[in-house]
Amino acid sequence: MKVACVQMNSGADKAANVAAAAQLVRRAAAEGARLVVLPETWTYKGGRGGFAAAAEAADGPANSMLAGLAAELGVSVLAGSIYEASERPDRFYNTSVLFDPSGTPLATYRKLHLFDAVAGAKVYRESDDLLAGDELVTAQVDGTTVGLTICYDLRFPELYRALALRGARVLLVPSAFTEATGRDHWEVLLRARAIENGCFVVAAGQWGVHAGDRLCHGRSMIVDPWGVVVAVAADGVGLCVADLDLGAVDRVRRQLPVLEHRRPALYRSWD
Repeated sequence: MKVACVQMNSGADKAANVAAAAQLVRRAAAEGARLVVLPETWTYKGGRGGFAAAAEAADGPANSMLAGLAAELGVSVLAGSIYEASERPDRFYNTSVLFDPSGTPLATYRKLHLFDAVAGAKVYRESDDLLAGDELVTAQVDGTTVGLTICYDLRFPELYRALALRGARVLLVPSAFTEATGRDHWEVLLRARAIENGCFVVAAGQWGVHAGDRLCHGRSMIVDPWGVVVAVAADGVGLCVADLDLGAVDRVRRQLPVLEHRRPALYRSWD
């Protein structure tokens, strides 16, 4: 399965972001990708004051455009994430939708872990604006089970282990990782999630300056089940593409059968 990560520098202009995404998805399909992964909040990376105007339903105009592109190009597309409108006018979900090659939505995932943290000198509080999801999500892409996650989820290994135990062989991580944390943690965490679960990890990121003073790390990358980085995007807007040898998942899991060696009865006492 050939996959592509779309690396964007989304800003406050939603129409411009949507147009840029469409162009990059077309480029990825032209390079032979069967699955194209966009980054977190690909439609809008402006200030908090613009969230309400940018928010839409999971099947709203932006994702509908990607559904149409998926059908036109005959590829699966993970619509990174958007700000999804909720029943509360002042709260939104951070939501991914996965489309199959006919443009049909296969799965919808709402970010489970909200980024309330300090990165460098900046304080982030996603919970001031966002609602957390409450469901683990897997789906089938060309007969392969993929697990859906978003950005800060990456710091919760139990989520990725649960997805692997549900059959995931490819873990998807659309992100907008901060530069302050990303330069030291991004690659380490992606490789760890791949190694400990014997999975491919496909992580599309935002890059560059957003909302005036927020800096995203970029370095979108694809990691194999042994933890080797097989593709990485250069700084800037663009793509990274790799052909996944899905047989490697079985080979690595035979060598290091950690999923079989678990002792969950002992772990429960930790909570």
